[in-house]
Amino acid sequence: MSIISTQSALDSLCQSLRQHPFITIDTEFLRDKTYYPTLCLVQVAPPEGEALAIDPLARDLDLTPLFDLLADPAVIKVFHAARQDLEIFFNLTGRIPQSIFDTQVAAMVLGYGDQIGYLNLVQDICHKKLDKGAQFTDWSRRPLTERQLHYALDDVLWLREVYVHLDRQLKQRNRTEWVLEEMGILTTPDTYQNHPEEAWQRLKLRTDKPQAIAVLMEVAKWREAEAQRRNIPRGRILRDETLLDIAVHAPQNVDELKHIRGLGEDVARGKLGQALLHAIGAGLAMPKDQIPRQERKKPLPQNLVPVVEMLKLLLRIVASENDVAARLIASPEDLEALARADNADIPAMKGWRHDVFGREALDLKHGRIGLAVKGGEIIRKNFSET
Repeated sequence: MSIISTQSALDSLCQSLRQHPFITIDTEFLRDKTYYPTLCLVQVAPPEGEALAIDPLARDLDLTPLFDLLADPAVIKVFHAARQDLEIFFNLTGRIPQSIFDTQVAAMVLGYGDQIGYLNLVQDICHKKLDKGAQFTDWSRRPLTERQLHYALDDVLWLREVYVHLDRQLKQRNRTEWVLEEMGILTTPDTYQNHPEEAWQRLKLRTDKPQAIAVLMEVAKWREAEAQRRNIPRGRILRDETLLDIAVHAPQNVDELKHIRGLGEDVARGKLGQALLHAIGAGLAMPKDQIPRQERKKPLPQNLVPVVEMLKLLLRIVASENDVAARLIASPEDLEALARADNADIPAMKGWRHDVFGREALDLKHGRIGLAVKGGEIIRKNFSET
């Protein structure tokens, strides 16, 4: 088993990999103690031949040749569940790898289920049961064990066969463009950027009062920026529950701050407490016209509940007929939005999803088609022709 830890070996490998139409790639990383994931290993394999592992932790190893290879649009980079891998490379370079193929997305498009795991996909396609015993080991420790390397390299070796099989199926069923549409989302920088000023949107505030929203915006922004600066998890600075309590109670001095759950007097009187009070003050001083309105989701009107249920039934039918994961076509939230408005801004009304489901969903909603059971099968009745 080969592991690349010298510059000359990495340069030679990347030059060789550029000659192939595709490569398979995977990463091993740690992020339990850091804000940004720490890249510990990169595994790559050409269409034929041995797989190799690149050691990003090797002393004086410049990964630029690898990053340039990932940016080369002439070579398809095959991942499984690519999002975390792409986030790592984006954080390291500010660039997103080009010409991406995600086998998990392709499998969903081809009816293998909702977010099928790599282990199950290899078993389904290659009839091979992989050993995942080394998955949760410490990938930062050196030297890596033989079992770790076997596990890591197996992933990219079998990924080749999975890719070839899925790619052939996509072409046979004219669905390559469907996957390319999804890859457009994966290769958008906004997918991987955590802007501190938007951090508050991930937290579920129990009130829609403007003051609480303003305070939450400022303390969440401070925590996110601090976590990024120190490269530690958000929760190591303050837990979500503590931020939410601060937003609701808006303490304005040390005595009030020390009573917040999860803080205490020592923290309240220290540097962290002073930083929090400064952020709280900024929230309290925020002009009202700059505070976004937190509108609570209106309950679905009772007359639309049956409409949503009919749309769910149609979705299951369409997903089964097209052999596509239903969740990939539309989420439950999408169906509610569509029941409320024909022009809902949802993925189900765009691109290939509109072609296979959205158009027919509107026909069902407006009575142009109906669903019935005949001969043990569900059929559509076209009322526009009667």
